[in-house]
Amino acid sequence: MVEVRLENVVKTFGETVALKGINLNIKHGELFTLLGPSGCGKSTTLRIIAGLDFPDEGSKVYFDKDDVTYMSSSERGAVLVFQNYALWPHMTVFDNVAYGLKLKKLPKEEIRKKVEWALELVKLKGFEDRYPTQLSGGQQQRVAIARALVVEPRILLLDEPLSNLDAKLRLEMRSEIRRIQRELGITVLYVTHDQEEAMAISDRIAVMNVGTVEQVGTPREIYESPKTEFVASFMGKTNVIPAEVVERNGDRVTVEFEGIRLDGLHYTGESDKVVVVIRPERINLAPVENGVSMEGTVDLVEYYGFFVEIVGLFGETRIIARTISDRDIGSLRPTQPVKFYINRDDIIVLPKQNL
Repeated sequence: MVEVRLENVVKTFGETVALKGINLNIKHGELFTLLGPSGCGKSTTLRIIAGLDFPDEGSKVYFDKDDVTYMSSSERGAVLVFQNYALWPHMTVFDNVAYGLKLKKLPKEEIRKKVEWALELVKLKGFEDRYPTQLSGGQQQRVAIARALVVEPRILLLDEPLSNLDAKLRLEMRSEIRRIQRELGITVLYVTHDQEEAMAISDRIAVMNVGTVEQVGTPREIYESPKTEFVASFMGKTNVIPAEVVERNGDRVTVEFEGIRLDGLHYTGESDKVVVVIRPERINLAPVENGVSMEGTVDLVEYYGFFVEIVGLFGETRIIARTISDRDIGSLRPTQPVKFYINRDDIIVLPKQNL
C-alpha cells in the first residue's frame, strides 16, 4: 500500500497544456478513479504516476514521503495494466504471469509459488498451459492483472481496463477488480470515461475536465452534491437548466426560466447566471413535502421495465423525470398536461460555466 500525492503537476506537449496544476491525494489502500471525457488529462495523469511520463519543472509526485517525480516505474514500484492487456501471444499463461519475476531472476520454485498464488487470486487456476488466443477477453484481462500483482507493486494502475469487453463481462470484471483490491488492500488508481463504472467501483473519484480536477469525492458526494455545472452534467443523466436568479434572501434564492419561478432554493454563489440541476429520479408526479411544482405537457414516455422516463415540455425546456413503473404512468401520452413536483432540497443551483 502507498499514499500518492500530486502537487501542482503541470504537463505540456509543445504548446498544448495537458495538465494545468493538478493536486491530488490518493490514500493508502483505496480504489481511486480518474473520471472524465477523452482529452481531459486522466491518462496523462496516470502515466505520470506510473513513471512513464514526467511532469514539467516545479511539479512534484510523492509515494508516501518519497519524492518519485523523476524515478522510473520500477524504482517507484508502480505497475500499469494496459487497455489492450499486452500479453505475449507466444507465451503460456504461466510464462506471461511469471515474466516480471524471471526478469528479477528469482528461484524457479519461488516463481512457481507466486504464479500459482496470483492465478488463484484471479480465479484462473488450471489455465497455466493455455495461450492468450485460447482465452476469452475477460480471462485475458485476469492474466494481465495477475501479471501485475505477482511482482507485488506498491500501486496498481488500470487504464480503461474494461473498454474492450462486452457489457456482461464488464459487469463481471469490475466486481472482480473490486474483490481483488479489497482482498489485498492494495492502492489502485483506475482510469475510465464510464460514469456508471466509476460510481460502482470507486472509494473516491476525481472528475477531470480540460486538464483540471473539477471535484474529488465519494461516488455519493459526486452524484448528489456536484460542485460545478460540468460535474453535474457529466455524472449520469440529469436535467441541467439555464436560469437566472431574480430574488435573494440570505442563502435562499428564487430562480426563473421559461416563465417558471422556483423559490426557496439554496445558493451562495455571486453570479445571477445559473443552472438548475435536478436528477430525474428526484422528480415526482404527486405533491411532496417542501415542494415546488412545474406545469407542462408530456413530450415523450419511455418504458424501461422497472422504471419509466417521462419527458415534459415546459416552454422550450425539456425536463426528464424517472419514476417506478405503474399502470397510471403507462397511460400518459404526448401533449397531455403533466405536473412535476420536486422537494426544494433536491434542487441544486450552480453558477453557469462556459462549457
